[in-house]
Amino acid sequence: MMEENTYAEEEQRYGLPRIGEKAPDFTAQTTHGELSLDDYKGKWFVLFSHPADFTPVCTTEFVAFQGIYDHLRAMNTELLGLSVDSVTSHIAWIRNIEENFDTKIEFPVIADLDKQVATKFGMITPESNGTETSRAVFVIDDKGTIRSVIYYPLTTGRNMDEILRLVEALRTTDEHGVSTPADWRKGDKIVASPPKTVEDARARENDDSYECVDWYFCKKNLD
Repeated sequence: MMEENTYAEEEQRYGLPRIGEKAPDFTAQTTHGELSLDDYKGKWFVLFSHPADFTPVCTTEFVAFQGIYDHLRAMNTELLGLSVDSVTSHIAWIRNIEENFDTKIEFPVIADLDKQVATKFGMITPESNGTETSRAVFVIDDKGTIRSVIYYPLTTGRNMDEILRLVEALRTTDEHGVSTPADWRKGDKIVASPPKTVEDARARENDDSYECVDWYFCKKNLD
């Protein structure tokens, strides 16, 4: 009971990080040695947690995350896993995945035995009774700001295409100052910001670069 109260107090202290806030600072042991938030300065990274090593759904996810790792790195985006298992457990599981699924896991995995990182990021859920991390995904930009937070239930594996799409959309927003519509993919038209004046709205009617359904709803290709 005391241990559960301790985690509850820690979660209340840190709270769930929100989009637009700075990512909580951390230093942790990983399968690639000690890593901290500072090691990701100037880079985007995806921090994800999984409930436990040597479990079926998590194994499928690790194979899938490795499958998108090169695509993420091509966007200057790193990948960092986490669970409350030990480094020894992580290493044994990674070797097992390589042997049984012909997949070499190249990204680091945090061994969060004391749950310090998971607690800071709000990854411990009530359904796990403080013993497992949820399936959380945090996209953190090159300035250390949280740009997206996604949670999945323990029973449902994540969609890697959506994670790639999300990172690409966020980076496009930063680079071009635009918004992206539902189901947007690289190369698709972006959503233009609504005009701010009557004159701007009229000007769009005669601008062939816009594809407008109505004055407030227009799409266009990136310049």
